[in-house]
Amino acid sequence: MEGFFGKLKKLDAYPKINEDFYSRTLSGGVITIVSSIVMFLLFISELRLYLHPVTETKLLVDTSRGERLRINFDITFPALPCSIVSLDAMDISGEEHLDVKHDIIKRRIDAHGNVIEVRQDGIGAPKIEKPLQRHGGRLEHNETYCGSCYGAEVSDDDCCNSCEEVREAYRKKGWGMSNPDLIDQCKREGFLQRIKDEDGEGCNIYGFLDVNRVAGNFHFAPGKSFQQSNVHVHDLQAFQKDSFNVSHKINKLAFGDFFPGVVNPLDGVQWIQEAPYGMYQYFIKFSVTEHFRADEVGRVQALPGVFFFYDLSPIKVIFTEGHVPFLHFLTNVCAIVGGIFTVSGIVDAFVYHSQKAIKKKMEIGKFS
Repeated sequence: MEGFFGKLKKLDAYPKINEDFYSRTLSGGVITIVSSIVMFLLFISELRLYLHPVTETKLLVDTSRGERLRINFDITFPALPCSIVSLDAMDISGEEHLDVKHDIIKRRIDAHGNVIEVRQDGIGAPKIEKPLQRHGGRLEHNETYCGSCYGAEVSDDDCCNSCEEVREAYRKKGWGMSNPDLIDQCKREGFLQRIKDEDGEGCNIYGFLDVNRVAGNFHFAPGKSFQQSNVHVHDLQAFQKDSFNVSHKINKLAFGDFFPGVVNPLDGVQWIQEAPYGMYQYFIKFSVTEHFRADEVGRVQALPGVFFFYDLSPIKVIFTEGHVPFLHFLTNVCAIVGGIFTVSGIVDAFVYHSQKAIKKKMEIGKFS
């Protein structure tokens, strides 16, 4: 057994030296402290990389078909009331979403950006006694209310019981509403008065759109939209306003599902309108191009609003989140400890022998 242990001792690659033969120096202590600090900092850095996920990015050709795209947005209009701004979306496949109200929230804000009210959309319809019936008479007891659509009915059984329903019926017909006070429902609900009460307010709109993954656009503009002679138009006459200020700030605009760490180039972009009328356009692909078109008072050619035109690339970007394997972490730690220990030993030996050589020359008087 002793012979076996003796053979093991001969394999020792780390022979020990008696402490009596150690020579400790000031330079060695300084190098030890510095190397220990560097070793500790590199270890902490490697530990952070090990504990935090690592994101890998891959570029592939997109061969998918028929998939949907989610567009998340949060935009503030400091000078456009919530009652008049609407959202439309359309794409090159022919799919249209006009006057979108689902999955979006509007927040009325004052001139200082403070929230006044949060609501889904539309203008409220207070309960008024004896509204005008479709046949012309007033609502009596034991009668079911059925308001007139003022010629926009699709069938004889259609009823428009609120100002919003009348406006929607007009939109489907491709008509504009020139004077809401002539509509009994709008007059009872105080449509114009509500707009006047919100004059000077702003609107924060946030939510998301679910669209086809093809090129298209979505825009925020005043008035209800409809098709007239295959042209997309907005009804601005109902608001009886001379100009619309579409100044805006994009708090957030993201395409696709949320992924931590992704930078959206339009987040925080702000634009202030100085002309009475204007259309602001964003063209989005790999980069963002901005374009503003202004028109003079009384000569409106461009629809006032904020337009986002997007075009998708056939390249798919895949983000993969993973963690550094433990063996990889252990290997790096060993490399850090061993590398610094070796380098510091080389530096210490160089300094020690240099000091020793200089001291020897000084003793024989050859150092100058």
